[in-house]
Amino acid sequence: MAKMRKKGDLPEKICATCGRPFAWRKKWEKVWDEVRYCSDRCRDGRRTCHSAHTAERKP
Repeated sequence: MAKMRKKGDLPEKICATCGRPFAWRKKWEKVWDEVRYCSDRCRDGRRTCHSAHTAERKP
């Protein structure tokens, strides 16, 4: 059985589209080296993700 890791100990990357950090997820276990985007939204809308994330933050 694999040893459990705390969330704070998980590896992180910076999203290629929005520039925000994101952490490792179980579903990316086998392809972590190939993961470049934090979400489907960033992968699909590569050029508009940054503006989408910043628009959500504004009240």
